[in-house]
Amino acid sequence: MFFKYNHISIYYEKYGKGNNTILILPGWGNTRNTFQHIINYFKEKYTIYILDYPGFGNSQIPNKELTMEDYTKLIISFIKENNINNPIIIAHSFGGRITSLLLTKYKISAKKLILFDVAGIKRRKKNIKFIKKKIYKLLKKIIPLFPKIKQEEIKQKLLIKFSSEDYKNIPACMRKTFQNIIQLDLRNYYKKINTETLIIWGEQDQDTPLKDAYYLQNKIKNNALIIYPKATHFSYLQYPLLTNSIIESFLNN
Repeated sequence: MFFKYNHISIYYEKYGKGNNTILILPGWGNTRNTFQHIINYFKEKYTIYILDYPGFGNSQIPNKELTMEDYTKLIISFIKENNINNPIIIAHSFGGRITSLLLTKYKISAKKLILFDVAGIKRRKKNIKFIKKKIYKLLKKIIPLFPKIKQEEIKQKLLIKFSSEDYKNIPACMRKTFQNIIQLDLRNYYKKINTETLIIWGEQDQDTPLKDAYYLQNKIKNNALIIYPKATHFSYLQYPLLTNSIIESFLNN
C-alpha cells in the first residue's frame, strides 16, 4: 500500500486487526523486511504498521534533500492518515531518531516504547576518524585547482576513499540527506522521553556502541535495559525467539 507525503509516494504494510496498534520504525536503508519475525509473531493480536522511508525499499526517491524534521513530519502525517492512536512504537537505529522527536518535540503519545540499538547520540569522533575527516576536507578544497573535466572524477574518488559504508551504499541524491541526519545530536530529546521504555542492545554493536545504551538507561525515566551477549547492531535478528518473548512480556506487563 502507498500514501502520499509532499508528493513523495511512501510504501507501507499493514497486518492484523487487533485493538492495540504497533508502529514499527525501522533503521536507515532498506531494512523493513528485517522485522518479519516480529510481525508474524504479533499480527494475530495487534494491528501492525511498518513502512519504507523515502529513497528506500518500494518508496519513491525524493527530488530534494531531507532533514530529521521532514522524516518526523512524514511519520506524523502517516499516523494521522491511518488514525493511529497511542501506538506501541518499536524503533531500530534511525527509527529511534524519529521517535525521540515524535514523543518530545511533537508530543505524539505512545502506549509503550521499544528501542533496538537506536542512533542519534552524537559523540566526539575518535582521533583517527577526526584526522581522516580533516584530510578529506583539505583535499576537497584543492579540487578546483584541477581541470574542470577532471574535477567530478576526483571528487568521486575522494568519496570512495574517505566515506563510511552507509554513505557509499546510498543513492547520490540521498547523501546530503544522510549528512543532515548524522550531524544532529538528539540527546536532549531522548532524555525528555517519559513513556515506559524497553531498551534492547547488542553487546558488540559497533554502529551505536553499548555506552549509548547506558546513556539512555540513565536518562529515560521509566525504562529497562537488556543487553544481548555478542550481538551487533541488528541484535533483534540475532536473538529472534528471545526478542519475541521479551516483547510479549513487556507488552503484557
